[in-house]
Amino acid sequence: MTTPSLPRRATILEVARAAGASKTSVSRYFGGERERLSRELQGRIAEAARRLGYHPNQMARGLKGGRSRLIGMLVADIRNPFSVAVMHGVEQACREQGLSLLVCNTDNDPAQERDHLALLASYRVEGLVVNAAGSPDRELQGLAEQGIPLVLLDRELGEVEAEVVGLDNARAVDLALDHLQGQGYRELLYVSEPPEQASPRQARLSRFRQGIEARDLAGTAHCQPLDDGESLQRTIADFLARPGGAPGALLCANGNATLAATRALQALGARLGETGLLGIDELDWCALVGPGITTLAQPTEAIGRAAVECLMHRREAGDRTTPARRVHFQASLIPRGSTRR
Repeated sequence: MTTPSLPRRATILEVARAAGASKTSVSRYFGGERERLSRELQGRIAEAARRLGYHPNQMARGLKGGRSRLIGMLVADIRNPFSVAVMHGVEQACREQGLSLLVCNTDNDPAQERDHLALLASYRVEGLVVNAAGSPDRELQGLAEQGIPLVLLDRELGEVEAEVVGLDNARAVDLALDHLQGQGYRELLYVSEPPEQASPRQARLSRFRQGIEARDLAGTAHCQPLDDGESLQRTIADFLARPGGAPGALLCANGNATLAATRALQALGARLGETGLLGIDELDWCALVGPGITTLAQPTEAIGRAAVECLMHRREAGDRTTPARRVHFQASLIPRGSTRR
């Protein structure tokens, strides 16, 4: 029995001949210097490459020219809708700049996080977008000292000098509290995962506590693992049964908390609106549940693109003494029936 041979890969020289161009021009086209070529020549090279099925070997190019054209992205939980949406923005921005995206999912495991960081460094990535699960300060600082630009996505690490891109968490919580107070809710239950390992959770919880005091609202927080549905359901049941009867609402710190709280409210037979519900992060299903769930939507596409822009800016500047920037985006309120009494 003979083993079928693999189809031969087209070469850069064959693309050059088919396009009526020089080998140097084709190299520039695939090497991130397309702007040096005329639009007509770019079109001929693209068509020739498509016809011949030519794909450049990016790893070989990186070894030869010192640039891999790879951007690494470390994601704490790839199942999180926020992570997926931001990743799409990162990938779109990379594609437009002739870069390829290499994604590693840590499953919120600090050990996997360290292993993946070492793997990404071995691929000679030109920059890293990091949504940290643990506190890999030492590993990230080592990569920064090697000259690899870093952008921290949605989470800050105290010991690492890196660009940070994410939501303006304080303003988002203020927006939520103003809306709930304006709708007549006077007692609030804040639902979150444990905040210790994620700076946005810490920032949102802190602002919630400050905000209810400033607005003279009553409030408490449930900050427990959300896979313990019974614990959350008991907390919400106690909240619904509280004496006094002042209108109450749940404020959920992220999409996972919104889903867990919605399940608990449904199990308890609570009516949305009578009991308010507002979640940070817009999810596709939020418009489909009951009267609709009010959310604060993050501009995930813009956040992902900004992360790549910050990486490119840091790479081109090449100056470690330049202060790292903080790029914060504003959330948008999407009011629905869950906060309409």
